[in-house]
Amino acid sequence: MFDLRPMTVDDLPACLSLWTGMPGITLFPATDSIEGLTRYLNRNPSLSVVAMREGAVVGAALAGHDARRGYLHHVAVAAEHRRKGLGRTMVEWCLTALTRAGIGRCHIFVDAGNDEGKVFWRRVGWEERPGVHVMSVTTDPERA
Repeated sequence: MFDLRPMTVDDLPACLSLWTGMPGITLFPATDSIEGLTRYLNRNPSLSVVAMREGAVVGAALAGHDARRGYLHHVAVAAEHRRKGLGRTMVEWCLTALTRAGIGRCHIFVDAGNDEGKVFWRRVGWEERPGVHVMSVTTDPERA
């Protein structure tokens, strides 16, 4: 029903179209641009996934690592294809790729108000870390 394969640079316009305006997905213009996402894919080859159906991207997940921990970003499934196991399958695909790369733990940042996302992540076995808060600093406003 769905074909999963590694995300390529050619998939990025369709992925951005899927992610744009999706509740729970926050995009940042500099880093979530074609250029920024191309850098991410080149730094983390064959770790991100797209789900295809009839030639169209209907799901996508960015995956990468810092040599210690893995990270998932923008895990999304088109509304009409949800609740069919596709999200779980994409996450498992990415985790398998990260494990092959020698990564033993993975994190995801979930928007605080994304209650549907939190339910999904708990359902697929992830746990919230209430003692951890994300803090950030901008080092280059052109790339923030």
